[in-house]
Amino acid sequence: MKTFFHLIQEVQKPGLCHHCGGCVTFCTAINYGALELDPDGRPRYRDIEKCIECGLCYSICPEISELDEETRRMVSWSAPIGRMLELTIARATDSEVRRRATDGGVVTALLLHLLDIGRIDGAIVSRPAGPFIREPWLAVTRDEILEAAGFHFDTMHGMTHFSQVLSGTYSTFSPSIMKLGEISRKRLSRVAFVGTPCQINTLRRMECLGVVPSGTILYHLGLFCTGNFTFGVRERERLEEVGEFAWGDVAKVNVKEDLTVHLVDGQVRRIPLNRLDFMKRYACRYCGDYTSEYADLSFGGIGAPEGWTTVIVRSPLGRAILADAKEKEIEEMERGARREAVRRATEKVLDWSARKKETACRHHEELKTRSITVKG
Repeated sequence: MKTFFHLIQEVQKPGLCHHCGGCVTFCTAINYGALELDPDGRPRYRDIEKCIECGLCYSICPEISELDEETRRMVSWSAPIGRMLELTIARATDSEVRRRATDGGVVTALLLHLLDIGRIDGAIVSRPAGPFIREPWLAVTRDEILEAAGFHFDTMHGMTHFSQVLSGTYSTFSPSIMKLGEISRKRLSRVAFVGTPCQINTLRRMECLGVVPSGTILYHLGLFCTGNFTFGVRERERLEEVGEFAWGDVAKVNVKEDLTVHLVDGQVRRIPLNRLDFMKRYACRYCGDYTSEYADLSFGGIGAPEGWTTVIVRSPLGRAILADAKEKEIEEMERGARREAVRRATEKVLDWSARKKETACRHHEELKTRSITVKG
């Protein structure tokens, strides 16, 4: 049986660890306490003597193929991008939600609806903790869900001196799975989870094995993801050069089909994502899931007009909660325009998914020919 020791050798040392926190969360939830995260978010032994070598941390890792077949069968996965019952274009009906959120605000609107009608008593999301910094958050009120909305770039509190003030390394990735342990402490039993493809993958593996605390996650809401980006000092300086802007002039940043930088004078800089490989987290190079293929519902801005969200319905449960929220918190694009918009969005989603899978496959093949080094 393979254990956390093998995860270190097979996943961490080659640089494949996503820092999703699933292994640590499971070990903590059942009170073994053998693992912890280091200051950089990397799993490590906290007390090796407490490890009973059960092997479950190894099995639930999204980079390990051991449970691929069982997990895919559980969610009725099918090629090329997972089960897809429907693809639609929608947005929040509340203009305040749309103002706060990214793209059409559908994820935020759906969480608010589920909370209002008593379907959930909390939602694991990520909230802004500074420029390009997000932290996991268990939201239990409307205000807390709204606080977590959108991709945030704060122009306040010294942002005119961005590169001088922020001397550390920051990432758009948030280890939301680490908030699972808080569910039991707050005695919650009906929770929605919003996360990236690797995080949804880990949760489904936990569900497949029936391990705690996966049973409390009722709704898996996945985000489209080209990869997460690291904003260290060198990355920020180079991004200024590539985009021809200064951080002090930035009002808003969004990641969609490109990195869009809105300047305070109204100008917009659009930087193709393929020019940002120098900022991408190392492990993201090896992930081939663009659309959160194991989710109940998947969301992203790709292919949707400005101010709208592309939504993929993947499970009967996802279809039911989306249908219930329509005309209350969520509205679809007008039928005449929606047909063409859906066609375009479907083409783009399939194209971007294929490209991410091809890139991941290429990097995996290249990895086989290289010596192993420890990556962050």
